[in-house]
Amino acid sequence: MFRIRTWKILAILLIPLLPSATQSLQADDTNQLQAAFEERDITPEIGMEQPGGYGKSFHRSLHDPCKARIAVFANPSETAREYAVVVSLDALIVRRQTVLSVRDQIEKATGIPQDRILIHATHSHSSGPTGMILPGEYDQADEFIQDLAYNKSSCADAKYLETVEKQIVDGVVTAWKKLAPSKFAVGRGHEDTVAHNRRFFMKSGLTVTHPRPGNPDIVKVAGPTDPEVGVLAVWNEQGKMSGCIVNYVCHATASPGGISANYIYYVEKVIQGMFGDDVVVVFIAGASGDVTQVDNLTTVVPKSGEASSALVGGRIGAEAVKVMLNMTPGTECMLDSRQTVLKIPRRAPRREHLEEARSLIEQDPQTVGAANWTFAKETLLLEARLKTEPVADVEVQALQIGPVVIVTNPAEYFCEYGLQIKEGSPFAYTFIASLSNGCVGYVPTLASFGEHGGGYETRLSSYSNLEITAGDQIRDTGIALANELKPGAVPEPKPIPNFQGPAWSYGDVPPQVD
Repeated sequence: MFRIRTWKILAILLIPLLPSATQSLQADDTNQLQAAFEERDITPEIGMEQPGGYGKSFHRSLHDPCKARIAVFANPSETAREYAVVVSLDALIVRRQTVLSVRDQIEKATGIPQDRILIHATHSHSSGPTGMILPGEYDQADEFIQDLAYNKSSCADAKYLETVEKQIVDGVVTAWKKLAPSKFAVGRGHEDTVAHNRRFFMKSGLTVTHPRPGNPDIVKVAGPTDPEVGVLAVWNEQGKMSGCIVNYVCHATASPGGISANYIYYVEKVIQGMFGDDVVVVFIAGASGDVTQVDNLTTVVPKSGEASSALVGGRIGAEAVKVMLNMTPGTECMLDSRQTVLKIPRRAPRREHLEEARSLIEQDPQTVGAANWTFAKETLLLEARLKTEPVADVEVQALQIGPVVIVTNPAEYFCEYGLQIKEGSPFAYTFIASLSNGCVGYVPTLASFGEHGGGYETRLSSYSNLEITAGDQIRDTGIALANELKPGAVPEPKPIPNFQGPAWSYGDVPPQVD
């Protein structure tokens, strides 16, 4: 288990060595960035459903709280006050209905335009019931399908969804009311030991998700990882860090046991151990659809549970701390946003797949295999969903905070796409935010559906079903939106003055050899 006390001791020792941030904040700046951070509790009750799979699972213990983590930025312009709002939920997913409702309430309470509000889910597999199936979502279907949906599948809790909405809105409004002059800085670190692509080309010619360590049929990994740790940090006028945004690519499946923010809990603890317990850590999960903490190429027994969660979050948090210790804050921070909603059709299962599903669903899962039975259930649920929702609303947003652009998608988006968006972005810092402003399930690369493709992310379900070009469409749209924005300047340290001399007198002496 990660020792938080060590970080608190280091914080006491090192904070006096950080005068630059405090001194910079004392400068007389105009048009200064305003910012505020808040967090709200969204911890589910024990006994509520634990989302993350295709069947029922229930919480039985509590490890750490789940939170709505909120950052609000403002910057007065000549004509109006510009805003950017980032909300990160310790949640598996956030459905589109929740996003639209929350945005509407925030705009009515604060005047912040809805296109300036980003709602993200970290994809914690140890969080509350925000999905998969919404209350009433299959009420139009027959009783058999309703039974599959509501009694055999993972379902959201209506009261919990109300709580999440209330807490988000309350947190954003509170942050908006306490906006204050601030300074910010951006940076990036590198952590390449805790996240691994989970898809592999096999000797069969196909791709397998999680072939498991030691499998002799593995040929090579089928996709990349993204080791970049993106960091945006904010300080108040007294030089105290008020909050930060941290961006990293890894599934939040390193569950420590019980209700939890997952490894994000340890990211937070490491950062707070250095900079203070009141620092709000807004974590954004990047394009993590095919990247997890599981190393399928390991030759030793891996860590699991608490140890795994602490390892993943601790190393990401430590890298973020290293970046923040070396930052130079500034105030000039342009805020802007672009968004569009793509209309992407869902794929329909062929007749033979439907017939096979109807046959399998009548049998015992233990007889036909749990995976086969689950895919059959999902095929029938998708058939019912297509009758009311054949086309998905897929929002892509580019939210600018100075030299940073956060490019969103509502998917479990494959890592390769995230890297391509970063390459096509004109910004010095591009953060990818998956599972944002809605949820459309897995969106693999086009090649994943080809003759050497495969893996469970490519299988049709009520959760993952967009046409196979969806990933390319989202990528191209994200790059286009980012290129409509004008990147802000990266805060730079002041250059040293011209040398006046002399050198240090104790050091400017000849050798003494007597």
